[in-house]
Amino acid sequence: MFSSVSTTAIKAKIKEVKQENMDRKVILQKRKKIIKSGNLKKKDTKKLVLYLKNGADCPCQQLDNLTNQYLIMGRKVDKQYLLTGIHKWDKSNKEFKKAMKTLKTYKCPEFTTVFK
Repeated sequence: MFSSVSTTAIKAKIKEVKQENMDRKVILQKRKKIIKSGNLKKKDTKKLVLYLKNGADCPCQQLDNLTNQYLIMGRKVDKQYLLTGIHKWDKSNKEFKKAMKTLKTYKCPEFTTVFK
C-alpha cells in the first residue's frame, strides 16, 4: 500500500488499532524513527495517532500484526494524520525498496507549479 500524497514517513511498531465510527485509529509505540518529517512537528510525534478513513472493515494484515516494524506513511488533513501507506520494514523485499526509493525522490508536482 503506497500513496504519493504522503508527506510523512516513520519507522515504527504499532501499539494498538481501534475502530472509531467508520475509521480505524492506529496508535504507534513511543519508539519511532522519523524517515521523512514533512509537516510533522516534534511535539506531534509524542502521541502520534493515524486514522484510516472509512477503514473500519479494511482487511489490512499489517494492522493485525503488532510485532513487526513498519514503514508508516501519512499526511496531515486538518488536525488529523491520515494513514496513506504501510509496508512491513523488510529491506530484502523489492516492493519495500521501491517504496523507499520513491519516498526519498518524490517531488510534489503542485509545489513546482504553485510556489515558483
